[in-house]
Amino acid sequence: MAVILDGNALAANIKQKIKADLEGLGIVPGLAVVIVGDDAASHVYVNHKKKDCAQCGIKSETFELPADTGQDKLMELIHELNSRDDIHGILVQLPLPKGYDEQAVIQAISPKKDVDAFHMENIGRVLDGNFTFAPCTPYGVMRLLEHHGIDPAGKHCVVVGRSNIVGKPMAMLLLHKHATVTICHSRTKDLAEMTRKADILVAAVGKIGLITADMVKPGAVVIDVAINRGDDGKLYGDVDYAPVAEIASYITPVPGGVGPMTRAILMENTIIAAKMAMGK
Repeated sequence: MAVILDGNALAANIKQKIKADLEGLGIVPGLAVVIVGDDAASHVYVNHKKKDCAQCGIKSETFELPADTGQDKLMELIHELNSRDDIHGILVQLPLPKGYDEQAVIQAISPKKDVDAFHMENIGRVLDGNFTFAPCTPYGVMRLLEHHGIDPAGKHCVVVGRSNIVGKPMAMLLLHKHATVTICHSRTKDLAEMTRKADILVAAVGKIGLITADMVKPGAVVIDVAINRGDDGKLYGDVDYAPVAEIASYITPVPGGVGPMTRAILMENTIIAAKMAMGK
């Protein structure tokens, strides 16, 4: 039976360290979260982030805008937040409603305040390996692996999903740790053949039950990044959890695995941004 990679426990530990670190920083870091429209899931995520900020001692400002605010008004807000000395991190909750140019919005955020690490400058730094901020979800996965003594070096890692938010940066971070990395996606032929080769398997597609037990190498480390809401209202990952847990060596649960780590890394990135602003 697989060992559970408990993201809740590690995230709580990280947030405790952040709070202790802040006591000697001499500044209250500020995180601005911008949400456009009334997407229910986005509002749930934003509320979680507010709680995380409160636990860490970070000032959180939320800007809730109607869906019809428009691109120009949203860009004005981002430029204003870029100029505020009391705001060290800026996060625009994705996805944006139809009609918005998401890339233009992301690129408008100052790279020094881009705590999601979605700006082209920060993406380039992740590719190079010389980064200040790493995207929160992939870096949260790396921290989970590190905490449990799982070294990717020399291992075959298979990442299922090629998004700019998770799949691509996940592959780069694993590569920087000397793993051999395969990226799979919707056009990969015989996905099961590829996933069965993985020593470390990362699923980040957004399809309930995509990864079944027959697709997993016995003893593999299985990281389930996805959070999908089923017809019953419950949260599920991409991995058929119970059968896969019987043959994997380590596995992340959904919820309680990667999700809490994503938010904990967001808090860390905000602290890094605040220290950069202070010249530390």
